[in-house]
Amino acid sequence: MNKKIVIVGGGTAGWLTAGVLAAEFAGGVEITLIESPDVNPIGVGEGTWPTMRSTLKRIGISETTFLRECSASFKQGSKFVGWRTGEPNDFYYHPFSLPPSFNEVDYHKLWCESGDVPFDQVAGIQSRLCELGLAPKTITVPEYAGALNYGYHLNAGKFAALLQRHCTEVLGVKHLLDHVVSVDLGDNGDIDAVVAENNGRLEAYLFIDCSGGRSLLLGECLGVGFIKCDQYSINDSALAVQLPYADDSEEVASTTIATAQECGWTWDIGLASRRGVGYVYSSAHSSQDQAADCLQHYIQSTAPHVSEQNINIRKFDIRPGYRERFWHKNCVAVGMAAGFIEPLEASALALVELSAAMIRDEMPENRAQMDVVANKFNQVFQYRWQRIVEFLKLHYVLSERRDTEYWRDAVSENAIPGELREKLLLWRSRPPYLRDFMQVEELFPAASYAYVLFGMGFVSSSDFSRKSDAAKLQQMLREEQKKFLNYQKAMPGNRELLTSIAQYGLSKV
Repeated sequence: MNKKIVIVGGGTAGWLTAGVLAAEFAGGVEITLIESPDVNPIGVGEGTWPTMRSTLKRIGISETTFLRECSASFKQGSKFVGWRTGEPNDFYYHPFSLPPSFNEVDYHKLWCESGDVPFDQVAGIQSRLCELGLAPKTITVPEYAGALNYGYHLNAGKFAALLQRHCTEVLGVKHLLDHVVSVDLGDNGDIDAVVAENNGRLEAYLFIDCSGGRSLLLGECLGVGFIKCDQYSINDSALAVQLPYADDSEEVASTTIATAQECGWTWDIGLASRRGVGYVYSSAHSSQDQAADCLQHYIQSTAPHVSEQNINIRKFDIRPGYRERFWHKNCVAVGMAAGFIEPLEASALALVELSAAMIRDEMPENRAQMDVVANKFNQVFQYRWQRIVEFLKLHYVLSERRDTEYWRDAVSENAIPGELREKLLLWRSRPPYLRDFMQVEELFPAASYAYVLFGMGFVSSSDFSRKSDAAKLQQMLREEQKKFLNYQKAMPGNRELLTSIAQYGLSKV
């Protein structure tokens, strides 16, 4: 294969896509990434899924290097605070580790019989370890391996810089800092070339649009429409700030903490060197000043050492939705050029990984094949975007909160996607299980739905019970409790592990 690929736009989406493709084709494909010298990354702190471990390993970046250079920390899932009632002690976890033998064990029945024990504690040990501030591994565990499943929190700007250096110095990606001033189309509607201010025409077999929400190639040039999802996701604004730790001994949270507020929710992401905090809200229900006051209140309650005069709050607009098609002609969009809903559950980088991996695995040999691949790609990602809209909405519709107009609108029957409404009807009779979902690579498996459903107090019919071997079940529960006690003794705190990695590094084998 001897083809040229041009990626328009850098950032995490552009450089991660470049790395995935360049590592696979190892010189057989000429990859050029062009990005504007005037665009700066947001850098509020981002979360990944566990899939990022295999992605980084495959493109050849060591975990030690990644953790050190990106101020990264371990993420073991998400903690949702105040989403059900807003009362004290209202929280639940969506951990990354799936319940053992989930499709064979009736965890719903176990939970109903457990009294006041949260579902996430019935279904596994990870949430209990997160509450104790413990890491998912020890320093003796090799790179990218873990006793518990984990992803990362990272500094997006530093991550893009690491990827850029690795792609250009190790993987042979050509990097151009230049402005795209026009796009040349062929008679068949394909993109023949993008024209750069200083580098002229850049021709390619395939163009990858990583230009962010502007969607320069797929949206502006090729005219692919945008499907709005604001009827399901009413949050259209966000404020973000970077906060220092009180000192080097302050613990680093290993979950994203999402706290429900009057007109939205705050995120709290603990990096190795600082916290990234923000407020996602609806401008129809809150002014920017009111949102800033809410964010300030959260900051003062969680970081009283930070002076209001020493923080810089930045505002971002959110346009919930995604493209009608993601691959059209010889152009495919990745990242925010393809769409965005909201940062809840951190699906953005996971979609970049999945998009880049499918482009890599399905790279067409010729132009005729490209239309077939594009059709397949569009079907897969239309399904995935619909599931994202559905899963994110699930966090809202089960809330018992009616204390503000925002929450009354968020739980409105008219704001529930049709397929989610049908699933909720089924789940009143039985818990979710694997056949409720159609794809092998589901973004959110049945267990993820169960964590949110039962974390929010949803109860399926008590008449349903999945058959299971009682003796085998009791043995499994004993083993899980033994594992918890062992991990409780052996696992370091997150801060302790990150400090050790910074000093000694992780084992390569």
